[in-house]
Amino acid sequence: MPQSWSATGRQSLRKGVSLRPGNPVNTSWLMSLEPKQLSAVLFQSLKPVLWTQPLTSWQLQYIQELSSRRLRRMPVQYILGEWDFQGLTLKMAPPVFIPRPETEELVEWVLEEVTQRPGLAGAKGGPLILEVGCGSGAVSLSLLSQLPQSQVIAVDKGEAAICLTRENAQRLQLQDRIRIVPLDVTLEGSWAQLLLWGPMDLIVSNPPYIFHQDMEQLAPEIRSFEDPLALDGGEEGMDIITHILALAPQVLKHSGSIFLEVDPRHPELVSSWLESRPDLSLHLVAVRKDFCGRLQAVTGLLSCLFRPRFLHIQRSGPQRDCPVDARPGPQPTSVPY
Repeated sequence: MPQSWSATGRQSLRKGVSLRPGNPVNTSWLMSLEPKQLSAVLFQSLKPVLWTQPLTSWQLQYIQELSSRRLRRMPVQYILGEWDFQGLTLKMAPPVFIPRPETEELVEWVLEEVTQRPGLAGAKGGPLILEVGCGSGAVSLSLLSQLPQSQVIAVDKGEAAICLTRENAQRLQLQDRIRIVPLDVTLEGSWAQLLLWGPMDLIVSNPPYIFHQDMEQLAPEIRSFEDPLALDGGEEGMDIITHILALAPQVLKHSGSIFLEVDPRHPELVSSWLESRPDLSLHLVAVRKDFCGRLQAVTGLLSCLFRPRFLHIQRSGPQRDCPVDARPGPQPTSVPY
């Protein structure tokens, strides 16, 4: 992003906020910008002293290039190359999944539970957290930044996601408290790698949960640029969710918790699946609706529909196949950061 843009302009553009005083907008608006609109926002982002000066040929070419990318339906986050999440500015690059505003609510719920349940804090004052499907690192790095004593094991099967999470951790100087592991949780026995760090206090995930038949209904920005493997959850959107739940007893402490972002249709499906697997000793203890909601016209008025989107699942029973007192030590040389 050009340095000639004002600091306020750069920050507002990342946050999806209009630069006109008193005129905030949702990030979905910025996602939908057409090329001419994007050019206007970029112009508003210039330092005021430059507003009346003619654009240089380089500036005009740059704006035309950004508009051309948007014309091809590239998401604004990829065009700008960065985006804000929970107050952190993260690098964005295709095809890594773009963190959505509602996922911030998942992070906030985890923070609430850690604060209210001292048992989740872990033996060393902060929880040991496993994130499955770290993407850009948004969730893991947000938790690390707000839980100073915490440590995170972040796993993803995508090389681009592993590299981007590593880069964002370094940019935010959080690399010493996160272990970034290439891992496919759908492979049998993959969880064994995680035993190097001992039982986890928490598992957090925004997994692929879109029903396969719904993939074609996604916006072109999503279908054409974001990794479909980070979105497609299979026939009922449950493929990765069930792998995470089956993995949990192997790596989660007694009374440890799992926090998931899911489709609004999933709470009932997950509850039924857990009832069919009593051997896992997992129980759905809470469902939370999102606060973003969605707007729908009803008799000419806009009403907000709050959807069940987040699950809290808790484990009971003895730890299976995992050392009781182990905590993460130095990063093994065989597993890259």
